Amino acid sequence: MTGYKVENIDSEDANELLLKIERSFGIKFGHNELIHVRTFGEFSDHIIKKIQLDNANDCTTQQAFYKLRNAISTTLNIGKRTITTDFPLSEILPRQNRRKKIGELENYLDVQLNILRAPRWVTITLLVLLLVSIGGLFFKWQYGFLGFVTSIGGLWFANEIGNELDVQTVGQLAEKITRENYLKSRRNPKTFNKSEIEKVLTNLFINDLALDRNKLTRGSEFV
Repeated sequence: MTGYKVENIDSEDANELLLKIERSFGIKFGHNELIHVRTFGEFSDHIIKKIQLDNANDCTTQQAFYKLRNAISTTLNIGKRTITTDFPLSEILPRQNRRKKIGELENYLDVQLNILRAPRWVTITLLVLLLVSIGGLFFKWQYGFLGFVTSIGGLWFANEIGNELDVQTVGQLAEKITRENYLKSRRNPKTFNKSEIEKVLTNLFINDLALDRNKLTRGSEFV
């Protein structure tokens, strides 16, 4: 396990992940600050040292759930007692006015939820078109270029109007809010739980970079 290498990661995906970590933990990376960080464990330790807040041993995901439950109860007029971690989001956010209700939750929580996507078949079809178009540039560049522009535009448009839920339960959404908005999820955003950070970072790496959860350990090397 310790020999597992985190490699072949697109630089754009890696940069987006670092920006997400900055926003979640209220930190800022300096130029070449991470150049000497070689393993996931070193990265986690670096983040913990970088967060200049008081340590408090309370569960952030639990607090995120309570905040989310309160937001759902207040904005969508649903009894708190009925909202559990395994409560389906599809019942809270019906398709016909899903975007409006998500907007209300985002305003109440002061976070971007980013839980909507296009149907899988649409995304896959456009990605196949993109790959074919790139190949077509070497044979009939006019058609290849047209397909390339169409697929890129289609992916952007599908993402903008997508109405499929990317998480399925209230508990999953609370976990997503925790890893992407860690400090805002806490009852006291001027504190953090030192023992949680590595787990939160693990979940960010797994979800954003599609890594193998069973292989990502403190000894995993960045290459």
